[in-house]
Amino acid sequence: MKLMKSIMSKAVTLLLLVVFLLVAFSVIVSKASGGEPKLLGYEIKIVLSGSMEPGIHTGSIITIKPGGDMNRFNVGDVVTYKDSENRLITHRVAAVDTKDGQKVYTTKGDNNPTADTAPVPANRIVGQYSGLTIPYVGYGMNFANSKIGGLMLLLVPGLLLILYSIINILKAFAELEKKKNEPSTPNPNPEALS
Repeated sequence: MKLMKSIMSKAVTLLLLVVFLLVAFSVIVSKASGGEPKLLGYEIKIVLSGSMEPGIHTGSIITIKPGGDMNRFNVGDVVTYKDSENRLITHRVAAVDTKDGQKVYTTKGDNNPTADTAPVPANRIVGQYSGLTIPYVGYGMNFANSKIGGLMLLLVPGLLLILYSIINILKAFAELEKKKNEPSTPNPNPEALS
């Protein structure tokens, strides 16, 4: 039973430490990059609308591959671009045209009944959707990117880790005190000590 408690105690400590370090890393990388973090050359974006459902749900995070030749896209590719108000939008290419020697894309959200009204010039495309989607994590990342969320996500796991350590230290002191106060058992064979 003691072995099981010891293993569980170490597992909880390790889990709290890992969560704390991951959250701290995520918040620091987000703040340092001035937005969503980058991982292995991919940018992580938060999906705020349901225009690409059912493939990409609201509140998901997606990865996009930035850069490269933005004239390379074909019908069916999913791209992330900046609209006229500099908002990031991820939609599927529905048609490809050429205007003034530059490719222009007509895009459409999979869940939208019609194509987007404004064509997207190649120079407004930020990157291509990689196909990786993790549902619901975007809600947490959005919260972590806020001032209160970032502070809470750093403080709460850290405080839990400190509290858990204090409890373990107090338990260790209690066990030491208990052993100190236990009567010592007399040696049944005093001649063995000589």
